[in-house]
Amino acid sequence: MEDYKTLDFDISPVGMSRLEGVDFSNLAFGKVFSDHMFVMDYADGEWKRGEISSYGPMTFSPAMMSLHYGQAIFEGMKAFRQQDGGVAMFRPGENIKRFNFSAKRMGMPEVPEDIFFQALVEMLKLDSGWVPNAPDSALYIRPFMFATESHVGVRPSQEYRFCIFTCPVGAYYTKAVKVKVELHYTRAAMGGTGAAKAAGNYAGSLFPTELAKSEGYDQILWTDAATHTAVEECGTMNVAFVLNGKMVVPQTSDTVLAGITRASAVQLMRHHGVEVEERKVTVQELIDASAEGRLTEAFGLGTAATVSPICTLGLPNGDWDLPEMSTWEVAPKVKALLDGVRYGTAEDSFGWNIPV
Repeated sequence: MEDYKTLDFDISPVGMSRLEGVDFSNLAFGKVFSDHMFVMDYADGEWKRGEISSYGPMTFSPAMMSLHYGQAIFEGMKAFRQQDGGVAMFRPGENIKRFNFSAKRMGMPEVPEDIFFQALVEMLKLDSGWVPNAPDSALYIRPFMFATESHVGVRPSQEYRFCIFTCPVGAYYTKAVKVKVELHYTRAAMGGTGAAKAAGNYAGSLFPTELAKSEGYDQILWTDAATHTAVEECGTMNVAFVLNGKMVVPQTSDTVLAGITRASAVQLMRHHGVEVEERKVTVQELIDASAEGRLTEAFGLGTAATVSPICTLGLPNGDWDLPEMSTWEVAPKVKALLDGVRYGTAEDSFGWNIPV
C-alpha cells in the first residue's frame, strides 16, 4: 500500500466498496456518491490535519453559523476516463484558484493549494473505479467549505470545514432547453457576490427559476440588476450566442461567474481559427437579431452542463425558436473540441489535462 506519511493529511480507505451496486447505465446527475470524502477543519487561525475516509453524514450544532449567515462556497469540476483507460482531471488549478477567490470574497480562509491538489489526486486514486466510461459521462468533483462555529451573531465564523466528495454522472441536460429572459428578478448586483460560487447565489435563483418552469421554460437567462437590458448568464451556466456567424460570449464582470468551461471554449475556438467576441450583449440585440435571422445558435457553457443547446428563447416580445440544430456549426464544434481534450482523444495543446 502507498506510504501516506508523506502527505499533509491522513487516509483511511474504506473496507468494502459500494461500487458493485451502481448502475452506470442509468446515472442520475448528483444522486450517486463515491466511496470516499476529504474533510479538513479550520480553527484557532489555522487548518488542522485533514483526512480522506468513507463518505457519510456529518453532525453539527443547530447554531452552526453557515445555517444562519450563509458563509458557504463550492466548486464544480470533473475527472474523465481517458482513451487509454487512465483518469485525468480537467484544469483543476483553475478551480482551486476560483475556490480561493470565492473564499476571500465571503470572508473565509483560503485553502492551501498544495493540500487541495493532493487531496484531489489521492481521492481519485482511491475511487478511480468510479470514473464512468460512457459518452458524456464523468466523475463530478464537489469541493465545498462552510462555517462551522456554533455562534449566533453577525460576523465571520472563526471555524470552517473544507470537504471534497465525488459522484459519477451522465449528462446534466438530456435535451435542448427552453430559456426565459428574466427582466424582473436578479441573480447578482455590482459589488455583490455574483463572481463567487457562493451557495446563496443559487438559493436566490430558485424561486424565479421555478416560476419560469411553471411557464414552460427550463431555465432563466439572467439580465443585469440595474437596467435588465444586458444579458449575463444562464441559470447554472455561462451562455454563448452565434450572431452574424460569430461566437459571442457576454463578458465576465462582478456579476458574471468566470466559468472555466467558458474560458476553455473561447480559447479553443480562437486556437482553431473561429472568431469569438467577448463583449456586452443586450436583450434588444437578441430581439433584433432573431427577427432578422442573424441569431442562429444559443447554448450554455458549464462544468455540469458542458455545452447545452438552447432551443427557445423567451424574449420580451414572445418566444423565439432557434433554427434546427442540424444546421448548427459552432456549438457542435465547441463540444467536439472540449470533449477531445477532456477524454484524451485529441491533442491537449494547452496542458489542461492532469493525469492521475
